[in-house]
Amino acid sequence: MGRFEKKRGKASPEVSTASLPDIIFMLLFFFMVVTVLRDAELKVTINTPEATELTKLEKKSLVNHLLIGKPIIKYQATYGTKPRLQLGDKFANINEIPLFLEKHKATLPENQRQGITSSLKIDGDVTMGIVADVKTALRKANQLKVNYSAGKRAQ
Repeated sequence: MGRFEKKRGKASPEVSTASLPDIIFMLLFFFMVVTVLRDAELKVTINTPEATELTKLEKKSLVNHLLIGKPIIKYQATYGTKPRLQLGDKFANINEIPLFLEKHKATLPENQRQGITSSLKIDGDVTMGIVADVKTALRKANQLKVNYSAGKRAQ
């Protein structure tokens, strides 16, 4: 008759960790390449007015930034030196504001859409005529939460 041998606890082979640094560096480079640090390039010069009583906006994902100022030197040959409106990453006309707002609204969940705020970042030398036109376009697009950006004044 054959004997039955007891199976002794055989140790399983250890997992090699030699390729772990390679995997970590591949992930690091992947995230460095894919990460976006700034969503819009600043194409206008803006010297915001200074104020003493400021409040900070809490949810930055719910903020539309509308920039009004003179184009930087790089774009003055194409767009001139008069103040221009920048929506996102491009120069725009006032009649493009409703489409810009709708594109931003479409990226948000339904329950957060009523909390959208439009932040006007305006150069101090811009005339109020352009600002009034932008505010009228925002009102027609039913965007009633408007914020004016300002810098903190040294006291």
